Amino acid sequence: MSDNHISFPTEVMSCPHLIGGEWSDGSGKEFDIFSPYNGAVVGRSKNASSEEVSKAIYAANLASDTWKKTPLKERTSIMFRFREILLREIETISNTISLESGKTLNESRAGVMKGVEVLEYALSLQNLDSAAKMEVSRGVQCEYRREALGVVASITPFNFPAMVPMWTIPIAITLGNCYVWKPSEKTPLTATLIGQALIEAGLPKGVLTILNGGADSVNAIVDHEDVKAVAFVGSSKIAKLVYTRATSHGKRALCLGGAKNHIILLPDAEAEMAGVGIADSFTGCAGQRCMAASVLLAVGEVDSQIEAIKNRALETTVGNKMGAIITKEQVEFLDKAIDEAVSEGAKIILDGRNTKAPEGLDGGYWLAPTILDHVKPGTTAALTELFGPVLSIIRAQNISEALEIENSNEYGNAASVFTNNGAMAEIVAKNASAGMVGINIGVPVPREPFSFGGINESKFGYGDITGSNSLNFWSDIKKVTTKWQMQNDHNWMS
Repeated sequence: MSDNHISFPTEVMSCPHLIGGEWSDGSGKEFDIFSPYNGAVVGRSKNASSEEVSKAIYAANLASDTWKKTPLKERTSIMFRFREILLREIETISNTISLESGKTLNESRAGVMKGVEVLEYALSLQNLDSAAKMEVSRGVQCEYRREALGVVASITPFNFPAMVPMWTIPIAITLGNCYVWKPSEKTPLTATLIGQALIEAGLPKGVLTILNGGADSVNAIVDHEDVKAVAFVGSSKIAKLVYTRATSHGKRALCLGGAKNHIILLPDAEAEMAGVGIADSFTGCAGQRCMAASVLLAVGEVDSQIEAIKNRALETTVGNKMGAIITKEQVEFLDKAIDEAVSEGAKIILDGRNTKAPEGLDGGYWLAPTILDHVKPGTTAALTELFGPVLSIIRAQNISEALEIENSNEYGNAASVFTNNGAMAEIVAKNASAGMVGINIGVPVPREPFSFGGINESKFGYGDITGSNSLNFWSDIKKVTTKWQMQNDHNWMS
């Protein structure tokens, strides 16, 4: 634990709702929050009742009219202060993220900083997103005006308690919306800290709402008539359900789902770069991220590169360089999936089961990096999103076969290729069935203002959730055409 130094609370922490700018313990059924590091209860919260959801959204709706009429520069000034507070409190926030999600502290800090990057993009909107105005005919002008939707909602996952919410909070709020947030019931403690930071920054009451709970809370939020848009990040199964439910009420919805990301490894790839990039991709965040490498498509003679991947993974010790798995049940699921892969013909070349828990953390949920070689296409390990530090290697004779396997994947989040051949890299970039593609990059997350989002079964809805492609999701464009004086000449617009 020498590089991690996670602090554990001396007492169970409270995780309240934020309704109308006031913190409330709520009246719903209580649930516990467990730390994956030691299995201990570290927090308690309550499910938001339907009455509390209605009260919260009523307060948000009341705040909406004033907030969307607040000048953009005034809204932005609050976000500048929010950024300063996040950076000031980054160690406390990062510790809480690690405590409830199982991440290493470095991973938690990185998540906060990625969120800050999106926040900085939102801060730039006052200069970048100036809409447009043009004289389209003599005496006639057309212009765009961007307008807030009103009350919007976001349901976020356990694996990035700060980063994923920070994909949407800064942009949605800066554009003038009031934001209703339902964090994962597994990791709601971080939401309290972010809420406190926004309140300290001067965000008016009702602009941010935090409602804790499970599926019932989600349904009540999605069904509420005053919620105009819904964003979701999580599994594809739930993403599709939320998308269908929201759109059935006539709402706009953008729901990001799961992934089965493929990396194509070519024989000319530089071994050290491939070893680090691919190993860190499938072990980072203990494989619990939608951008993790799940399948390695090994083309031709690449055993030296695979050995480099294995050696890098062997250095990734649990509790230090890699965090914990979110629940005991997920560890059991992964153990079973590894056994099933072996029964289907895979060979284990690195087995992370029965790994020794870090000192003092025997009650935690641990699985070390695991590599399965000679996985057959069509088997469970090749098709199912395992969501853990497990890499499945499928052998392919050539790049065409590798791309055929990648294209047959139902998901479409990310794909990468490791090679020194520019032409081969371009073939993969053009032909991979994925919304995000990496070349010699194991985790091809775009940087702002380039937007995040997959295709196929990895996304339900139109557009992307961050960057310039997200603006039209969180706002409407009003078109205004103006004429003040009669003109001597005439055309079809006269």
